[in-house]
Amino acid sequence: MAAVQVISGNDMVKINVSNSHNDAISFERRYSKSLKISEFKSKLEPITGGSAATMKLELFSGDRLVARLDEDDHPLGRYPIEDGMRVHVTDNFAFVQENVAKFELSQDEYDSKQDSVRNYLRRNKLGKYNEEEMAKLEEERKQQEAEEAAKLELATVGARCKVTTKGQPTRLGTIMYKGELEGKPGMFLGVRFDEPLGVNDGSSNGKRYFECGPKYGSFVKVSAVEVGDFPPEGDDLDDEL
Repeated sequence: MAAVQVISGNDMVKINVSNSHNDAISFERRYSKSLKISEFKSKLEPITGGSAATMKLELFSGDRLVARLDEDDHPLGRYPIEDGMRVHVTDNFAFVQENVAKFELSQDEYDSKQDSVRNYLRRNKLGKYNEEEMAKLEEERKQQEAEEAAKLELATVGARCKVTTKGQPTRLGTIMYKGELEGKPGMFLGVRFDEPLGVNDGSSNGKRYFECGPKYGSFVKVSAVEVGDFPPEGDDLDDEL
């Protein structure tokens, strides 16, 4: 549960409001901290086009998520909200209110706005406007690409491998396919596992790429595969006396 605070001092807070329908729109507004979240949502309807009944609210400081405003009966001030923070509205925006103009800005108009999310990020050198951070991320991306290219070169058909993916045990197997899959971007490795710990029989979307028994095959990203001398399970056991 999000941290809460007692309402005290100035009852008003000035925040930016953005929404998932159009990231080129932001509004700076003042609201009373005594507003219940349900009442706050109703006030956001005219400026976002969302519905109070379905919208979800998140509180940000820069690009850092501070809290989710998910308790409709709590007042706004019970959350750690401060001037200059941003409330992001997520909804399907099917709701349309009569006599409410549609807010759309050109890129030039949006760039000139002082209260926009983009301007806030630019002023505070956050996200993509933090040159040092972006350079670091670019270097990490290039390093990751180089590592995957090296792995791909080693991943020859017939090579033994170890596969590590989220939510699955470490699995040993043999690479049976190397290449693209129809209808999916990127390169994949088709692996026949030593045990039935896979999800297919060497086929994907009705197309066969290699032969193996049911549940013995999987197609995995190159980053999940380590090629090496991995003997089949049981082959390294000592002979019984």
